[in-house]
Amino acid sequence: MATSSSMINPSGISSSGVEAWGAAVLVVRVLLATPLPFAGGELDYITPQPVAPGTVVIVPLGQRKIAGVVTGQAAGDVDEARLKPVLDWPDIPTIDPAQIDWIRKVAAWTLASPGAVLKMMLPSLRFLEPLPVATGLVGAMPPDDTMAKKRRAVLEVSFGADPMTRADIARLAGVSPGLVARMATDGLMREEPLNNKGIPWPDPSHGGLTLNPEQADAADHLGKAVAGRDYTPFLLDGVTGSGKTEVYFEAVAKALEDGRQALVLLPEIALSPATVRRVEERFGVPPLLWHSGLGQKARHENFRAIVEGGPRVVVGARSALFLPFADLGVIIIDEEHDPSYKQDDQVVYHARDMAVMRAAQEKITVVMVSATPSLESEVNAEQGRYHRLGLSQRAGAASLPEIKLVNTSLTPPERGSWIAPPLVTAMEQTLAAGQQVMLFLNRRGYAPVTLCRRCGEKVSCPNCSAWLVTHKSSGRLRCHHCGHGTCFPEQCSTCSAEGEMVPCGPGVERLSEEVSRRFPEASQAMLSSDTVGRAEGLASVMDDIRDGRVDIIIGTQMVAKGHHFPGLTLVGVVDADLGLAGGDLRAAEHTWQLLVQVAGRAGRGQQRGVAMLQTASPETTVLQCLVAGDRAGFIAFEKAARRESGMPPYGRLASILLSSPSLQGVDDAAHLLRRSAPHYEGVTILGPAPAPIAFLRGRHRQRFIIRTAREVNIQAVLREWLGPIRLSASVRMQIDIDPHHFM
Repeated sequence: MATSSSMINPSGISSSGVEAWGAAVLVVRVLLATPLPFAGGELDYITPQPVAPGTVVIVPLGQRKIAGVVTGQAAGDVDEARLKPVLDWPDIPTIDPAQIDWIRKVAAWTLASPGAVLKMMLPSLRFLEPLPVATGLVGAMPPDDTMAKKRRAVLEVSFGADPMTRADIARLAGVSPGLVARMATDGLMREEPLNNKGIPWPDPSHGGLTLNPEQADAADHLGKAVAGRDYTPFLLDGVTGSGKTEVYFEAVAKALEDGRQALVLLPEIALSPATVRRVEERFGVPPLLWHSGLGQKARHENFRAIVEGGPRVVVGARSALFLPFADLGVIIIDEEHDPSYKQDDQVVYHARDMAVMRAAQEKITVVMVSATPSLESEVNAEQGRYHRLGLSQRAGAASLPEIKLVNTSLTPPERGSWIAPPLVTAMEQTLAAGQQVMLFLNRRGYAPVTLCRRCGEKVSCPNCSAWLVTHKSSGRLRCHHCGHGTCFPEQCSTCSAEGEMVPCGPGVERLSEEVSRRFPEASQAMLSSDTVGRAEGLASVMDDIRDGRVDIIIGTQMVAKGHHFPGLTLVGVVDADLGLAGGDLRAAEHTWQLLVQVAGRAGRGQQRGVAMLQTASPETTVLQCLVAGDRAGFIAFEKAARRESGMPPYGRLASILLSSPSLQGVDDAAHLLRRSAPHYEGVTILGPAPAPIAFLRGRHRQRFIIRTAREVNIQAVLREWLGPIRLSASVRMQIDIDPHHFM
């Protein structure tokens, strides 16, 4: 661990510390990056000299070393003889106090511990270490004609040259890396630091496009807000294909011009290859990435570049919001409506809402971007809390697709098939015209259920109250909740019948099978999280699609947003009713958003697109509004339903989820909470009741739902109710403020 040159490293001093430092000892309060149970998540430590608030430190906690941030001088209410010393000061800039205040606000909003939130900002002690100095080899002497031919070749390419890796020297000399290593051992090569030019800076003036008047006006508003260095929230509301990305790139460019940083949040890692390509085209260099798919080395390098400052473009998943930016100038939340921005474990938060909170705290511009804004953002814009910037037309000559319904009650698919005749005919015509087709089905695997034809028993997960999904490509059944997998059963576990187990219903693998049968000459690509691995593989598939080497695209929701396929003119939604099943509060809204986004992939080039939606319920309001292009009508319908029932955004919800390996344990905990539940006017407490997935990852689950009026401080209600309660060690309690699903 590096130590700042201006600081003393007291790691060798005894834990008492006071006698060793004498009168110079100071006591500081440190917020620890770990979910501690005590109030505030802070402890006192001793230091040999004053330390500024925001200084990152390494401190002992029991037998562990953990990171923390100095929040100020301690109150002096703890005997100094009992305190332990700070162990180390990593050589990184101090964290702005505004960021620490934001961490506390996130904790207060989510009812999480401040230390758990700080842990997201300082996720690893390794990231606090300086980057290792990479070394290479150079020739230690000039080549000699008396040497062996291969050794001479090595010295010819390495003597007097810049340091190179062993592999590079071997490649240039036409020898094996092992020979280069032996020459280094023999003293014929010496080690020197590689020329590390660092990560190149983006150029805000590189690659800018000519914007149409509507785009230019929106970009001007964003640029002025970024330059003003004050909190300004925008809703960039543009139809699919209207060039929203080009508009918010202008806000990013303005932040870079001012020497500041820009954060672009994406709902899914799958979107990162396309965004990386577009950022590189616009600013000349790829962005810094931050998501779970990165290796530790890349995360370390990018973390250091971010905390050390300078104009940077950072593209990341929701966790990137918690990085300790040195000088953040703008936050972009792309596809702000997407449910993937909701984090459902540990600290439970919605990245869009926390981004707005961070922007307000640090006085920066935040831009929410969507063709289908969330109802919360719609209402915030309507009430003046967000500034709406509208883009009503597609960029260039492209026009919005025509949307048609295929009533599967009148024209059902053939037996054993899933594509209805009208969609089959449209596919034939589109392929014959040399254009691309996309089939969308938001269901991974081959079939969602496998059952016995004799007794009807369904194959379920032993760890969850869920059925196992058949994945034919791997020959296994998998649980999409806990990951449990097993081979396809030859025998029914209930009636012992052999050869009677059959997969039922379609997934994208089964759809791909039907496409291969109907269109054997057509090339296809299947896009789902099961079939596309790392980002590099996805990028390759996307390149094939864009370049016209794929005729039929089959995918789940990962193809529904953020992608531009100029040759795609027909989109077929195999089951438009799928998202409307169940009792989800936001089912209609999410279905609307998903179908608009999917349909919006069609006709983004010169040819107008068509989207065909297969449905058994064409009369539903969602589908009727889609066909009519009546966005305002759907929003008015949804707002009226929410307002009448007092549901968000016109009321507030919270969820309390209890879980335990023991059914009795979770029942006892639920009854304890029920008995102690408060009675407030305007507060309704529903439950306990089994969660929709009542058994998940080996734990039984009970749920409470708390509903209040908009003006009620729901967090205060929960603190008063839950604060005194002590649950069994085997019981976990998860609180979700403003839940987005209830599984």
